[in-house]
Amino acid sequence: MENERLKPMLFTVLKGYTGKQFVTDLISGIIVAIIALPLSIALALASGVGPQEGLYTAIVAGFIISFLGGSRVQIAGPTAAFATIVAGIVATKGMEGLALATIFAGILLILMGVFKLGSLIKFIPYTITTGFTAGIAVTIAIGQVKDFLGLTYPAGTTTIETVDKVKAIVSNIGTLNIWALVVGLVCLAIQIVWPKINQKIPGSLIAVIVGILMVKFLGLNVNTIGDLYEISGKLPTPHIPAFDFRTIQSVAGDGFTIAILAAIESLLSCVVADSMIDSKHRSNMELVAQGVGNIGSALFGGIPATGAIARTAANIKNGGRTPVAGMIHSICLVLVLVVLMPFAALIPMPTIASILFMVAYNMCQYKVFTHLVKTAPKSDIIVLVTTFILTVVFDLVVAIEIGMVLACLLFMKRMSEESRVRGWKYYDPEDDPDGPGLKDIPKHVRVYEISGPMFFGDAEQIAEISFKEFTRALVIRMRGVPAIDATAMHSFEQLYEKCKKNNVQLVFSHVNEQPMNTMEKDGFVDLVGRENFQPHIDDALKRAAEI
Repeated sequence: MENERLKPMLFTVLKGYTGKQFVTDLISGIIVAIIALPLSIALALASGVGPQEGLYTAIVAGFIISFLGGSRVQIAGPTAAFATIVAGIVATKGMEGLALATIFAGILLILMGVFKLGSLIKFIPYTITTGFTAGIAVTIAIGQVKDFLGLTYPAGTTTIETVDKVKAIVSNIGTLNIWALVVGLVCLAIQIVWPKINQKIPGSLIAVIVGILMVKFLGLNVNTIGDLYEISGKLPTPHIPAFDFRTIQSVAGDGFTIAILAAIESLLSCVVADSMIDSKHRSNMELVAQGVGNIGSALFGGIPATGAIARTAANIKNGGRTPVAGMIHSICLVLVLVVLMPFAALIPMPTIASILFMVAYNMCQYKVFTHLVKTAPKSDIIVLVTTFILTVVFDLVVAIEIGMVLACLLFMKRMSEESRVRGWKYYDPEDDPDGPGLKDIPKHVRVYEISGPMFFGDAEQIAEISFKEFTRALVIRMRGVPAIDATAMHSFEQLYEKCKKNNVQLVFSHVNEQPMNTMEKDGFVDLVGRENFQPHIDDALKRAAEI
C-alpha cells in the first residue's frame, strides 16, 4: 500500500510528468503563494515573531515538505494551530528556545515516520481535535482584539495567557482608537464580501491593499507593522541554536506538543486532500517530511510548520496535482521576500487582526462543535467541552494531556459497562412443560457466559463467579470475548485456584484467538488441560458431563 512506503510522492509522480501539468502546477503555485503571503505574515505576528519569520517558514518548510512529502498536493507553512503555542514559547524561552523545541519536534516526527507510527494518530479522538481547534480559534480571536480596536497597554502589561489578554482588554478599553476600528471593520467586510465577487484572488490580499491605501492616503493615526516590527527583506541564513542538556529538557514538552499537533494537522490535511482528488497519501513519509521541514525551518529562522488545509484545498481547486506546485509556491515567496517585503511595513495592524479573525472563524468549526454537543454521547461531550475550556483558559499542552486521559478513562468506563459475566439460569421442565427447548445440563455442571473485552476495569467480575457445593464442572463460555489483558488473566488464574481447591474442573468454550494466545503464553491452557478447551458449547457441556 502507498501509505506504508517511505518514498517521497514527488519521485512517483515525476515518472509521467508532462509540460501541460507543469503549466497547471505553475499557475496553481503562484495563486497559492498569493494566498499564503498575507496569511504567513499574519500568523507570524500572531505567534509573537516578526513578519519575515512567517515567510521563512513558508519558503523553507513549504519547499522541503512538498519535495519529500507523502502527499501529491499538500501545501505546508505556518498555521493558526501553532500561534498560541509559539507565542508562549517565544515569550518565556525566546527564539533560541523556539528553535530548539521545533528541532526536537522535527526529530520526533522523523522517528514517528521511520517507525511507521502514522496510523497511531487515528487514536486521538475527534472530540479532542475539535475541542482544541475551537479553543485555539477563540484564543487567536481574543489575541487580535487589541490591534483591531487600536488599544494601548501600559508598559509591563502581561499578555501571555488568554486570561491575561482578556483582563488587559477590559482594563484598557478606554484607549480605543476609532480609526483603527474603522480600518479593521472595512478590511473584515472586504474579506466577507470579496469571495462572492472573485474566487481566484484572496480577499485577504485585497484587504491588505485597501488597508494600506486608507492609512497612507487618509493620514489615519493607526499602527502599522513597520511601527512595531523591524522589517527585513534578506534571505534567511542558517543558524544552529546553542543548546545543552538542561535547555533540551526545558523545551522537550513544547517540542512534543508541536510534533503531535503537526502530525495531526498534516495527516488530517492529507486525508481531506485525498478525498478531493481521489488519491492515497503515504502517512509515514509525510511525517518524515514534516520532521525534516520543521528542522529546516528552525535552522533558517522560521517557526513550526505543518500542512495547511485551506492552502492545500486552494492548490487542488486551481489545478495543482503534484508536489511541484508546492515547491513553486515556496519559490514565488522567495521573490516576494526579496522584492516586496519592504512594503509589508505599510500594512496596518487592524488589517492583520481582521485577517486573523477570519482565520479563527474558519477554523473554529462551530457547526461541528454544536452538532457534537447536541448529538454525541455524554462522555464525548465532556471530553469536547473540557478540551475546549482547558485550551482557552490554560494552554494546548494541558488540554491535550487531560483530554486524552479523560477520553481514555471514559472509554474504559464505557467498555466496562458493556462487559458482562452472567450465569445461565436453570429451569425445571416440570414447572414449565410447554416452555422453549433448553439445553440439558447435568446438576453437577454450572455455566457462565462472558461477553465483551475483559481488561483491568472488568477483571473483578471474573472473581464473582461462584458455584454450589455439589458443582464438579464449571463451564466458561467466551464466544463474546474479543480480548483479555494481564489483569483478566490473573483473575482467571485465581478462579482456577479456587476451583482446584473445591475439586471443580474448569472447562472453556469457544475461546477466541487473542484470549487463547494470551492463555497459551501464560501457560494457563496447559495448567487447565487442553482437553478442557472446546470449540463449541455443546462440546464443552459434553466434556463437563463426563467429569
